[in-house]
Amino acid sequence: MLRKRGFVYELVKNRLMFLMLLPALIFFLINSYIPMVGIYYAFTRFDFNTNLFNSEFIGFENFKFLWRSGILKRLTLNTLGYNLAFIVLSNVFAIALAVLVSELKLKWFKKLTQSVLFLPYFISFVILSVIVYNLFNYENGFLNTTLKALHMESVDVYNTPWVWVPLIVIFYLWKNLGYSMIIYLAAITGISEEYYEAAKIDGANIFGRIWHITIPMLKTTFIVLLLFALGSIMKGQFDLFYQLVGNNGVLYNATDILDTYVYRSLKVTFDMGMATSAGLYQSAFGFVLVMTVNYIIRKINDDYALF
Repeated sequence: MLRKRGFVYELVKNRLMFLMLLPALIFFLINSYIPMVGIYYAFTRFDFNTNLFNSEFIGFENFKFLWRSGILKRLTLNTLGYNLAFIVLSNVFAIALAVLVSELKLKWFKKLTQSVLFLPYFISFVILSVIVYNLFNYENGFLNTTLKALHMESVDVYNTPWVWVPLIVIFYLWKNLGYSMIIYLAAITGISEEYYEAAKIDGANIFGRIWHITIPMLKTTFIVLLLFALGSIMKGQFDLFYQLVGNNGVLYNATDILDTYVYRSLKVTFDMGMATSAGLYQSAFGFVLVMTVNYIIRKINDDYALF
């Protein structure tokens, strides 16, 4: 019977491997674990006139204020709603685009299509905000200039909250769809041609091959991407929301998410305790959600679970 080796033995035996892990461990220690000490501020009324750990301890008062004021409920619904739309629509459209591109026969046209779809991913959110402003500016934006030329009434987009719900989703898809498509396209490339040849022999047309071979083969990729996306479902696309909406208070009810609220609490009101409590709630909610979804998936099919 073999005796189990201890951690020290493994450390000495695989010292080069552990040495290669050291930079990553130091990175996460400095950027992820040490900052977790700041969770303490969520339970305090932070005072800039004292040192970091001498503020008044108030327990769950910050969380109670966020809940009773309705801020937490609104932020949660907005963050979850937008992210669910991002996850569902981006995956559905990315799979559809990946399937369509994979069926293209002309190599040069296929590469051109991939490049055109992938290009918006490299455009910064600052540039995107400039594009959006020039499209919807009330005075001389493209939309209102066109409406005026057609002798129609101008639309004040920046003072119409509900309009921004579909607009934010559309611009998110425009910017990120190409990146998601490339992932699914890589998965499709890895599917053996033997499956398609066998399907052709059995008389399956192109739609039959896509439905019975390509789509099922993408299931694993979809579930892994879904779990990764759910891990950050409470962390909205801060750059997207902040650059498009900025500090326009008229749009907060429809566009404000947890990330923008935390940033604004620190930048405008300097409320460290409120910002930290919102951030802690955000992280805890996301952790519970990922663990729950992963548990359900593991019960259904253990091969698809992350852990």
